[in-house]
Amino acid sequence: MATLRRLREVPRHLLVCEKSNFGNHKSRHRHIIQTHYYNYRVSFLIPECGILSEELKNLVMQTGPYYFVKNLPLHELITHEFISTFIKKGTLILSLDKDTYEETGLQGRPSQFSGRKIMKFIVSIDLMELSLNLDSKKYERISWSFKEKKPLKFDFLLAWHNAGSEESTMMSYFSKYQIQEHQPKVALSTLRDLQCPVLQSSELEGTPDVSCRALELFDWLGAVFSNVDLNNESNNFISTYCCPQPSTVVAKAYLCTITGFILPEKICLLLERLCHYYDEPKLAPWVTLSVQGFADSPVSWGKNEHGFRKGGEHLYNFVIFNNQDYWLQMAVGANDHCPP
Repeated sequence: MATLRRLREVPRHLLVCEKSNFGNHKSRHRHIIQTHYYNYRVSFLIPECGILSEELKNLVMQTGPYYFVKNLPLHELITHEFISTFIKKGTLILSLDKDTYEETGLQGRPSQFSGRKIMKFIVSIDLMELSLNLDSKKYERISWSFKEKKPLKFDFLLAWHNAGSEESTMMSYFSKYQIQEHQPKVALSTLRDLQCPVLQSSELEGTPDVSCRALELFDWLGAVFSNVDLNNESNNFISTYCCPQPSTVVAKAYLCTITGFILPEKICLLLERLCHYYDEPKLAPWVTLSVQGFADSPVSWGKNEHGFRKGGEHLYNFVIFNNQDYWLQMAVGANDHCPP
C-alpha cells in the first residue's frame, strides 16, 4: 500500500515567474543564464515565421562542440596543468553515496535532501585555490585520495568556452584517454496552423478574455515541445489538453531544438540574437527561448544542490516581446532550492 501511495503522489515542483525589460540596468537575464551551467536542451519558438535568418541559423550551428571522455580518472581534474589550461574560475562538486564518501576520506557535508537517514554527501573543491597551493597539506590529501585511497573513474561530458585557443586543445589534452568530439543535434521544423495563446507583456497574471497567464503559456509550451495534439477532440484518448484562451491561430511557427551539452555563453548569444529579431517589423508579438538542464546534474543554478529522486527537472524560459519586455520563468522539481 505504501508503494502504491507513492506512485499516486504528484512530485512537488516550483515555478517562479517575473517580468522585466532587456534595457533595464537591473535586469537579471544574463545572470540567470550564466549561472545555469549544465544545459542539455535549448528550444526556441517563433510564431509567424517560416524560415530562419542566416545570422540565427549560423548561431544555431555553432553551439558546439562538446566532448565525451570515457573512464577518466578524477585526479586528472585537479592537476595544475588541467586547471591552468582550462579553468578560469570554478569548483569541483562531487555528489557521493555514503560508502564512497567515507572511502575517499574527504571532508564534505550531508546532502540537504537526505532526510533522516543520510545516504548522500556533497564534496566541494575550489580548483583555483587548490592550484595556488600545490604544496599544501590540503592538496596532498585530495590528490592522495583520488590517486590511491579511492581512485575514482567516471565517464565525463566536457564543454569548454575559450575565445582565444583552438577547440582541438581538449582533444589533444585528453588524447591518452578515449575521447570523442560531438556536435549538438539540431532539429528544425515548421508548425502550421498553430493555435497560440494571446499574451500581454505587462500582465503576468493575464486578463480574463483579453490575455493568458504566464503559467498557462508555460504548460502550453511543454505541450508544443512534446508534439502533443492540441485539438482536444473527443476521440483523442492520449491527451485532452487544448490551447488556453484567448488564443489566435498563426499560419506558420518555426521551432528549433538543440540537444547536447550547451554552454551558457552560447545561450547568451542566442538570446541576444532573438532580441534583435524585432530590429525590423515582425508579425510575431513574442518569441520564446527555453532551456532545460541535465536531470542528474549536481547543481541547478550556481552552487545550489540539485535533487534527482523524483524527476530532476530544472529549466527556464524567456518570453521575448516586441517592445523588449520579457517574462522569465524558472522551474525546479522535488529536492531543489527555490530558483534564484
